[in-house]
Amino acid sequence: MENLLRPLIVVGGAVAVTLVIGWITDRLLCKADERHHETPLWGLLRRGRIPYQLVLCAAMLRASYDETKLLERHSAAVGRTLTLVLIGATAWLVIRIAGAIVETTYTSYARAHRDPARLRRVRTQVSLIMRVVSAVVGVVAVAAMLLTFPAFRAAGASLLASAGILGIVAGVAAQSTLGNMFAGLQIAFGDMVRIGDTVVVDGEWGTVEEITLTFLTVRTWDERRITMPVSYFTSKPFENWSRGTPQMTGTVFWHVDHSAPLDAMREKLRDFLRECPAWDGRAYGLDVTDTTPNTMQVRALATAKDADDIWTVRVTIRERMISWLADEHPYALPRVNTAEASLPPNRTNGHPSSDGASPRRAYEPPRADR
Repeated sequence: MENLLRPLIVVGGAVAVTLVIGWITDRLLCKADERHHETPLWGLLRRGRIPYQLVLCAAMLRASYDETKLLERHSAAVGRTLTLVLIGATAWLVIRIAGAIVETTYTSYARAHRDPARLRRVRTQVSLIMRVVSAVVGVVAVAAMLLTFPAFRAAGASLLASAGILGIVAGVAAQSTLGNMFAGLQIAFGDMVRIGDTVVVDGEWGTVEEITLTFLTVRTWDERRITMPVSYFTSKPFENWSRGTPQMTGTVFWHVDHSAPLDAMREKLRDFLRECPAWDGRAYGLDVTDTTPNTMQVRALATAKDADDIWTVRVTIRERMISWLADEHPYALPRVNTAEASLPPNRTNGHPSSDGASPRRAYEPPRADR
C-alpha cells in the first residue's frame, strides 16, 4: 500500500500544487489588468500560464521524484526526461514573457506617436527583435538539453578544439542564409522597408505583409503573396511609395480629337475631384502633352494622401470624363476621318484663284432642305 500511495501523493500533490499556484497567479494577473487599463502587459502575461504551470509541475516532480521509489531502474532516464521538459518549458515561458514586454512597449509607443511611417518602422523592428530573441532562446535551450547527456559533455572539448574549422566550413556553406539574416537586420534598423509599406518589386505592386530574418512577403492588390529573400532589398533597386510622406500624385491620359473642349474638360475635372472623397484637395491640372495626326494626348494630374486613394482618384476621373465626353461632346472622342478636307479660303483645288473671284468650296455638307 505504501508503494502505491507514495507515488500518488507525490505526483498528485505536484499536479495539485501546480494547478492552485497557476490559478492564483492567473487571478492576480486578471486583477492587475483590471486596475491598469493603460497597459496591456498583465493581460499579455496571461498567455504564458500554460508554460508557467508546466515549469512548476516539472520542477516539483524533478525535485521529488526520488521520493516516489517508482521505476528505480529507470530513475536516470526519467530524471533526464523531466529535466528536458523543464528546460523546454522554461524557454517557452521566457519567449512568452519577452513577447508580452515587447508588445507592451510597442503599444505604449503607438499611443504616444501618431506618425504612420514611424509606427511601421518600429513595428518592423519589434517583429524582428522578437524573432531574434526567440531564436536565441531556442538555441540556448537546445544546447542546454544536449548538455544533459554525458556523451555530449565528453565531446565538448573536441568540439571546441575544432570550432575554428567548423566555423569556417559552416560560414561558407551557409553564406546565403547568413547573408539573408544580416540583410534582415539591416532592413529592420536601416529603415529601408517596413511592414505596411507600399512597394513595387519586379513590376508587382503590393503591400509588405511580413518581414523575417530570411524572407519578406508582399501582398499584391489581387491578394497574391510574393515571397522574396530579404537580401533582394539590400542589393537591388525597388520602389517604396511609403518612404517619407505617403502623399502621391497620379496621372490619367486620354486620346481625344483636336476639337475637344479643353477648358470645359478642366472645369469638369475640378467638379469630378470635388465629388471624389479620395482626393486630398492639394492640386490638380489638365494639359495637352502630345499630338498625333488624328488625336491629341491630354493628361490630368490629381493628388491623394496615399497609394490606395490615388488609385481610386485615377479610375474615378478616367471613367467619369469619358462618360461626360460621350454624353455632352461626342465629337471630341477619337474617330477616323473619311471626308475630304476643306480647302483654305484663298485656294481652289490646290491653286490660287486667277480672277480674284471667291473660290469654290471643295466640300459642302448637305443641307436638310435639299
